[in-house]
Amino acid sequence: MVVGRREQIIDCRAVMGLGEGGGLAQRGTFAEALRNDVVVVAMSPGRRHITKPVCEITYGIREAGIQTSVLVLNAGSGIPHDAPRGSLGSTFGIKPEEAEQINRHKLCIVHFGNVISHIVYKAALFLKYVEIPTIIVCQAPVDMEDLAKYGVKTINVMPLEPKTKGIVVDIVTGVIRGESCPQSKIDEIIRKIKKHLN
Repeated sequence: MVVGRREQIIDCRAVMGLGEGGGLAQRGTFAEALRNDVVVVAMSPGRRHITKPVCEITYGIREAGIQTSVLVLNAGSGIPHDAPRGSLGSTFGIKPEEAEQINRHKLCIVHFGNVISHIVYKAALFLKYVEIPTIIVCQAPVDMEDLAKYGVKTINVMPLEPKTKGIVVDIVTGVIRGESCPQSKIDEIIRKIKKHLN
């Protein structure tokens, strides 16, 4: 795959893509970069959880010369079964092999949705098994305090009783699921990746 002036080799993909030409990665897809620097994790594709901003974010990161893998979670939509109000539809989860794939990298970028409580519950479950520093990308204006209140370790606010092994090192808000990602947000993500990779 040639991006700009740099060539990147990516081993892709586990299952057939969706749509015309197989453009949208299906759940369970893991496209691994040659070097394990950054992994971008997407929610599963479905009627409401579309991976669209993730492909643009990934392309932007690769264009910046950063080796980037992509994983589309098998059970990325919905909320975890142990969330306070429970899950009425699909249930968010992470498989041991997915956590293992993510943990091989130096930094994780994970895209969540637009409901603050859902983002917090997902982050708590996700970072229970993902041990590497993580940047959350979402639409809602969530902050480190929101996460820490639910036991998620963050770089700025440490909870009294941490529930997670992993730690949130940054948050990028204002990225709408299913919509194109503005260049300003891609630039912000790249700046934050470079800061935490160094």
